[in-house]
Amino acid sequence: MKRLSGWDAFLLYTETPNVHMHTLKIAIIALDDLGDRTFGIEEFRQVIHSRLYKLDPFRYQLVDIPFKFHHPMWRENCDVDLEYHIRPWRLPAPGGRRELDAAIGEIASTQLDRSRPLWEMYFVEGLANGRIAVVGKVHHALADGVASANLMARGMDLQQGPQRDRDSYATDPAPSKSELVRSAFRDHLRQIGRLPATVRYTAEGIGRVRRSHRKLSPELTRPFTPPPSFINHVLGPKRLFATATLALADVKETSKALGVTINDLVLSMASGALRTLLLRYDGKADHPLLASVPMSFDFSPDRISGNRFSGVLVALPVDVDDTAERIRRAREAANLAKESHQLVGPELVARWAAYMPPAPVEAAFKRLSAKDGQNKVLNLNISNVPGPRERGKVGGATVTEIYSVGPITAGSGLNITVWSYVDQLNISVLSDDATVKDPHEVTDAMLDEFGSIRRVAGLPDTLTVVESAMPQ
Repeated sequence: MKRLSGWDAFLLYTETPNVHMHTLKIAIIALDDLGDRTFGIEEFRQVIHSRLYKLDPFRYQLVDIPFKFHHPMWRENCDVDLEYHIRPWRLPAPGGRRELDAAIGEIASTQLDRSRPLWEMYFVEGLANGRIAVVGKVHHALADGVASANLMARGMDLQQGPQRDRDSYATDPAPSKSELVRSAFRDHLRQIGRLPATVRYTAEGIGRVRRSHRKLSPELTRPFTPPPSFINHVLGPKRLFATATLALADVKETSKALGVTINDLVLSMASGALRTLLLRYDGKADHPLLASVPMSFDFSPDRISGNRFSGVLVALPVDVDDTAERIRRAREAANLAKESHQLVGPELVARWAAYMPPAPVEAAFKRLSAKDGQNKVLNLNISNVPGPRERGKVGGATVTEIYSVGPITAGSGLNITVWSYVDQLNISVLSDDATVKDPHEVTDAMLDEFGSIRRVAGLPDTLTVVESAMPQ
């Protein structure tokens, strides 16, 4: 048994019937390497069973504490029913990008069952070019982007993981209620003991902010006032999903020509795309949007569970018409946000999350998700996660593409997640059905904006064609 951190538990408490807190990982797999060998769902279940010994979080089961006296715990070794967790799905013809994206939206529209380990996989057949897809659905409380990338690398044999008996899956007994309460009481005492260090960490951060000579933008000082937009409303439970792919070589060439980072480039693309959509849906784009961009403070390749990140607020310059100026402003906003994040202390929110009382936090988010259509802290979520740099294999078959997306949060109906894989920069968009008519409007606008950015950089806007198993 081990306790969820306060930050992990917070990601549980924020989940409501219309706010689902799972992340998605999608792998496209080519079967050409297998020759005549069959690779169906049963073979895939056998592959996962053979790798459970190094995919520990797949065997974690959530255990609530009586009376919500403390954050829940993970029972670390429990039975896993692969018939339940790994499910079949078949796409309608022609099995292209649109059909797969629609299926992933359906998969994302239902919550995970908390009485079981908090993950599911869907074995998707009927994809064009004779390929298959595996859609992984993992609760955010279980793993953040870095941990998920490491977990995926182990699953694709890109990381070794622990060496132990592959068939030794002994289960741990369930704890009694009295054991849970005693453990919670002891941990509360330890938390009280850590409180002076947390207060000192906070005071040091405040001191650094006060001594800083950099003037932070108004969007990064309290009170946070993100402007109302078509993105922000009470969410519905249905999810829509869309993807697009760029050649990583084109992205690197563009970032080098402009002297910006790939993350700056992603934020610039998102800013231009969101400006287009704001003009389309709201008829105006006269204020910056506030995006929460996760920044990890633990990049250990051995970490395969837990959340070690903070959300950094970045002011996206959607109010700027000129592409070159938008790039400059996006880069400046990202740098200011990172500086303020480091000044105040990257672990500040995670440390204080340990002291959040479960019942009141859950109740507050239930009210927020049902009644408050305008998020008072941010407009949307944007992530940029570096994925594996070499191609992985599953059951001997090559993984050709990987897509990833995080959840949409209360009052914020859009998540843009960019995940690089080998020679690709893969864009994923998740929304509810009240935000946009078609989430491909977002991916199309990002591709158009990338072409505009390339022209500003003095580069041809004819992009490298990336081989994809998902034709339009």
